[in-house]
Amino acid sequence: MYLTHIAAALANSSVRTLSQQEELPLLRDHLLRLDRTSRRDRFHGFMDDSFIERYAEKCANDGTTIIAFFENGVVRGAAELHPPDQSPDSLPEIAFSVEASVRRRGVGSILFRKLITVARAKGYKSLRITTGAQNEPMRALANKFGAQLVFRHGESTGTIDLTKQDHTELATTWADSTLNAVRTVANFNRAYWRMLLRMYGWGRAA
Repeated sequence: MYLTHIAAALANSSVRTLSQQEELPLLRDHLLRLDRTSRRDRFHGFMDDSFIERYAEKCANDGTTIIAFFENGVVRGAAELHPPDQSPDSLPEIAFSVEASVRRRGVGSILFRKLITVARAKGYKSLRITTGAQNEPMRALANKFGAQLVFRHGESTGTIDLTKQDHTELATTWADSTLNAVRTVANFNRAYWRMLLRMYGWGRAA
C-alpha cells in the first residue's frame, strides 16, 4: 500500500532546475506556502511574507541555482545551491524546503541527489549546510549524504565532501531498488517511465 502511494505520487511529479526567469515567482510562491513550522525549520526562525519575497528576489539575482520538485505543475519542494562568493568561507551553501503535503515521499532525498549532481557539474568539491537544531528530518538527511554536523549557537552546521563518496553510484542503486519495488505494485505508462528516468538524470528516453 505504501509503495503504491509513493509510485502514484512520482507519476504526477518531476524535478528540474528553474530558469532565472522562473525562479522569483515559483520559489517565492513555494516558500510562501510553507507553514509556520516549516518556515522556522527552513530559515532557523519564523519569517514573515515580506522577508520571503525579498529572499526569493535575492536568489533570482545572485546566481543561486534552484532545483524544484513539481507535483501536478506546482513547486512543492526546492533545493537551493548558493554560489561560493555568498559565503564567508567561500563554500557553496545549500538549503532545502519541502511543503507538508509531499513529505514522507522521499522528496528531500530526490532533491539532495539532484543538487549533488549539479554541484559536481559546477566543479564544487565541498558544500556547506546549516539547519536548525530542531529540524531533525533535515539533520538526518544531511547525515545520510555524508555531512559532518556540529551544533553551535542553536544551529547544526557542517560540510559535505563531494570527493569522498560516490553519490552517483548511491543514487543509481537507490533508484534501481525503487523501480523494482514500483514494478511489483503498478504498471505505469510510457510517459511515466520517461519522467522517472529524467528525474534521476539517466538521460532521455527514446
